[in-house]
Amino acid sequence: MIDSPADFETPILEMRDIVKSFPGVKALKGVSLELRSGEALGLIGENGAGKSTLIKALGGVHLPDSGDIRLAGREVSLRSPSISQSEGIAIIHQEFSLAPNLNSRENLFLGKEKTQYGFIDYRSEEEQARILFESLGMKIDLDRRCCDLTVAEQQTVEIARALASDARIIVMDEPTAALSQQEVDKLLAIIEDLKRKGIAIIYISHRLEEVLSLADRITVLRDGETVAEETNVSGVSKKQLIEWMVGRSLDEEFPKRNPTIGPVRLSVKGLSRGQAVQNANFDLRGGEVLGIAGLVGSGRTELARLLFGADKADTGSVTLDGEAVEFENPRYAIERGICLLTEDRKEQGLILVHSAVENFGLPNLKVFVRNVLLDQGKERTAFEAYVDSLKIKVSSVSQQVGNLSGGNQQKVVLAKWLQRNADILIFDEPTRGIDVGAKYEIYLLINQLVAAGKSVLLISSELSEVIGMSDRILVMREGRIQGEIENGQGTTQEAILSMALDT
Repeated sequence: MIDSPADFETPILEMRDIVKSFPGVKALKGVSLELRSGEALGLIGENGAGKSTLIKALGGVHLPDSGDIRLAGREVSLRSPSISQSEGIAIIHQEFSLAPNLNSRENLFLGKEKTQYGFIDYRSEEEQARILFESLGMKIDLDRRCCDLTVAEQQTVEIARALASDARIIVMDEPTAALSQQEVDKLLAIIEDLKRKGIAIIYISHRLEEVLSLADRITVLRDGETVAEETNVSGVSKKQLIEWMVGRSLDEEFPKRNPTIGPVRLSVKGLSRGQAVQNANFDLRGGEVLGIAGLVGSGRTELARLLFGADKADTGSVTLDGEAVEFENPRYAIERGICLLTEDRKEQGLILVHSAVENFGLPNLKVFVRNVLLDQGKERTAFEAYVDSLKIKVSSVSQQVGNLSGGNQQKVVLAKWLQRNADILIFDEPTRGIDVGAKYEIYLLINQLVAAGKSVLLISSELSEVIGMSDRILVMREGRIQGEIENGQGTTQEAILSMALDT
């Protein structure tokens, strides 16, 4: 067993001068990296920087045009995912690859079932599964279907599956995007334990604080090239990483401006739905960013769904510009100028198999339909204006939206609501899983919206984001609004967490 990276002089992984092109795009332009046993390498870069292509080359999904890959000094040809897995490489994607209707034990040994006399040896599988989960410090119900497990538990199953396949290298792609802070801390502790056991980790994340706390070395990609390799992680700042990633200096992480706050636009009184949302009371003013903080499951998203008409309230009232309103479904809310950027853009915000321009046009058909027929030219022209102003990276407006990066998908969602000229925009985790450059652009857009007198309800698990962009902050716990904080220079994450935990 390997106790530290220094136990090996030869890197366990070397990728040298990897080049990969697709029609019209050179995704990798001679990228190199190396990794040692028991080491965590932070791999960072904006969406489109080449991270995914590089990892797919390691995972056997893409065959490089040129360059070579070596494992423990031995050159290998990773021509397929099965070959990559047989070489001890496991990739845990942001969207898990578990079979949802199988239980955790079945997922662990799927395709590698333990048999005795031609039959599956359930007892042996259960024993090994328990040992694996105990080694990760987690108790997982072996009989529960994976679709019924929490996100953190599903991620533990993915890690255990990698260990069950004797993985020597584990790649984690945005592993904390949907986790609470407590779950993040637990995952980071698991990773440190894996390192002590000699397993090498490639950690991909837009949460730079995690990368800085976890990584032994950091490699930064931009536009398909390596722009920085940092071995002295303790000596590098988050600001420096951001500047390497985007290729320019950002004056500040959260470019919050102070627009003029107007009168109350939306007033919520006693809004409730079961235990999910209980007696919510608050006002939202014109030109204001009202942040909503709280732990995962505190009722933030459920509150947003009530305001958008996606769910129906049991009791309570909503007043919009002094007039009582009742949103029976999202269409009513949209017609009154309320729009929602959903927490899960892929499942609820977009139709992935449709083009970017089709997704943009769906809630705006009244604008683009003429004499019962869709004016595709008008629709395309309108969307192209947003492609330019929001800097949406698409090969064409007809590109399938499911093939865009997370940041560009989010911009397509933004574009369709901006075309509606919505007065109240509910942003539920607007920057989850997108890079710092795209985040910054969304922050600037929020500033433009409130400067124009519009109202923004900002829901985020990133407390620094809530503090950095909000004028006021509501803190939720177990479906209730625990309190309100007038945001200012003295606002701290500790104060918000204390209220969210009721400590």
